[in-house]
Amino acid sequence: MSALHIKKGATRHSAYNLRPNFSDVQERHTIAVLVENEPGVLARVIGLFSGRGYNIESLTVAEVDHTGHLSRITIVTTGTPQVIEQIKAQLGRIVSVHEVHDLTVEGPSVERELAMLKVVGDGEKRVEALRLADIFRANVVDSTLNSFVFEITGAPDKIDAFADLMRPLGLAEIARTGVAALLRGD
Repeated sequence: MSALHIKKGATRHSAYNLRPNFSDVQERHTIAVLVENEPGVLARVIGLFSGRGYNIESLTVAEVDHTGHLSRITIVTTGTPQVIEQIKAQLGRIVSVHEVHDLTVEGPSVERELAMLKVVGDGEKRVEALRLADIFRANVVDSTLNSFVFEITGAPDKIDAFADLMRPLGLAEIARTGVAALLRGD
């Protein structure tokens, strides 16, 4: 007797779709969460991520409505589409959470980040650092005889590119705010 040789997921031999409907592709998502501005809310949101082993690439929190006592948490994370959906569903179940928006799927959005970079060097390296800062539209916010502190605003990729170019010129320190994001249009 010969064995049946039906490939897994072959739908022409089965009434059921045996192909998995999930993806192993890691996607980067920006999630905006509107929460009550009260003690412990941020800890509950972050606890949701850490308790399940999810990574947070960027986290920004600020009060956005003083009279309504509401804060906006902007989280950049990566995961499979199923993990992202699970994160959004679990965020929505937290009592203090008013709204959860996945800016990556809801439409075009604008993402910006602020960074300050300290570059230490002299001579030609200082001149090259100033030239690159001009190209990237970075501002000099502090200067000494052997260092500059640059302020740069833009998309995270722009800040990464600027930092990569400053490394060989004496990048000593960097501070980043994290991503702030809004949907475009109405």
